[in-house]
Order: sequence, then C-alpha cells, then structure tokens
Amino acid sequence: MANLKEIRNRISSVSSTMQITSAMKMVSAAKLKKAQDAITAMRPYSDKLTELLQSLSATLDANSGSKFAEQRDVNKVLLVSITSNRGLAGAFNSNIIKETNRLINQEYAGKEVSIVAIGKKTNDAFKKGSLVIANKSEIYDDLTFDNVAEIAELLMEKFINEEADKIVLVYNKFKNAATQEIMTEQFLPIVPMEKDAEAELDYIFEPSKEEIVKQLIPKSLKTQLFKALRDSFASEHGARMTAMHKATDNATELRDQLKLTYNKARQASITNEILEIVGGAEALNN
Repeated sequence: MANLKEIRNRISSVSSTMQITSAMKMVSAAKLKKAQDAITAMRPYSDKLTELLQSLSATLDANSGSKFAEQRDVNKVLLVSITSNRGLAGAFNSNIIKETNRLINQEYAGKEVSIVAIGKKTNDAFKKGSLVIANKSEIYDDLTFDNVAEIAELLMEKFINEEADKIVLVYNKFKNAATQEIMTEQFLPIVPMEKDAEAELDYIFEPSKEEIVKQLIPKSLKTQLFKALRDSFASEHGARMTAMHKATDNATELRDQLKLTYNKARQASITNEILEIVGGAEALNN
C-alpha cells in the first residue's frame, strides 16, 4: 500500500484535474448554446436552398451554364476534412480522421486523393503523407460567412479547373450535446434531385432557370460549407461538454476512492502506533 504522503499527493492532483474538467465543461456548455442556436436557425434556409438548386440543375444540360453540376469520371478526389483545433472532446476528432482514412483506403482506393484540412487535428494527422494541399485551420479564429466563402471559392475553382473531379465534405453533424453523426456529403458536382421528387416541385422562374443557376449556385455552395462548419462547431462543444462531464465524474469517483484508501491507511498507522506504545508500556512494567 502506498504511504500517506503519496496518497495525499494523488488526492491533490485528482482534485486539481477535477476543477479543470469542471471548468471546461461549463465553458463548453455556454458556447454550445450559442452554436446550437446558430445551426438550428440556419438549417431550414440551407436545406431549402440546396433542394431548389438540385432541382434546377437536374433540368439543365451541360451547356446551360450549370458548370458545377458537370458529372465527370472520378479520378481526382478532394476531401474537405473538418475537425477542431483542440482536443479533449472525446472521439469527436478521431472519428473524422478514421472516416477520412476509410475514404482514402477503401472508397477512393486507386484514385488521386488530396485533402483540404479545416482544423489542426486533421492537418496533424495527414500532413506527413503530403495529402494536405491547404490548411484552413485559422477559420475558427473568426468563423463568419465571408471567411468561409473564401474557402468555398477555392474549392469551386479547383473543380472548375479540373484539379478535382469530386469534392466531399467530411464532418460531424450536430444532433444533440451527446450525439454527433459523421457525414460524408458531396459538395461538387451538385447532386441532381431524383426525378420523382423533382416532379412534385412547381416553381415559376424569373428571369430564367439559367440565370438563377448562375447566380445562386455559388451562394448555395458557400452556404453548404458554412452549414457544415457550423454543424461541426456545435458538435465540438457538445462533444467536449460531454467528455468533460464524464471526466469530472470519473475524477470525483477516483478522489473518493483515494480518500477512503487514505483513511484506511491512516487508521492502520494510528493503530500500529497505539500498539507500539502499549507494548512499550508493558515492557517497562515487566
């Protein structure tokens, strides 16, 4: 059994860790509320805009200006892997890295795969293999639509210049504080709407479908990327809050066990001292 000083040091260390994890949980909980409100308000607009653009693109031919809907043989794949800049969020980052590895080694095996890293964890995981062609981890310093739009423009440019035949977003979709869903979402080319679903839509277009597509597709793609980042941002804080809550509970349990061990060791030490005193007194009397 460890001596009393060692146990006291461990109790002190665990208590300090518990204070840190508890503080991180509260910070993440405060940030989560704001991030959750932002993605909840944005989803209906983003989903409806995507639905409209998919419907439009499905009715246009390749010469109608819908260059972002061009379907090509997939030889070059660009993965936009979205993680966070910091850890201590449970499996939040590792799940995205595992999914990115799965896409590289299985789904797109034999293809020329490159990565745009959004988040330091992705960059750290893949920079050694020279797969990362751009690191946009600084976006979290100021996560605004305008800053995200610059990344979306880079992705659109690579597709138009045929540097990528397919672009896929890999990110965590926010469901609730304890649950995040791993998403592999096609960014480009635009996925046409199914014919049955398309037949149900009845829109009047002014001035024309072609003009609307030319103007709205870039905006829709920027919005899609911004939504993915907002989803990931909310998921990060939810995952960190949950992870820190579990860490705090585990630290509390360990501290209580250590205190019990300390009290038992202290009681045994006192008992031994009493026995020694009694034994010494008996020896003097004899």
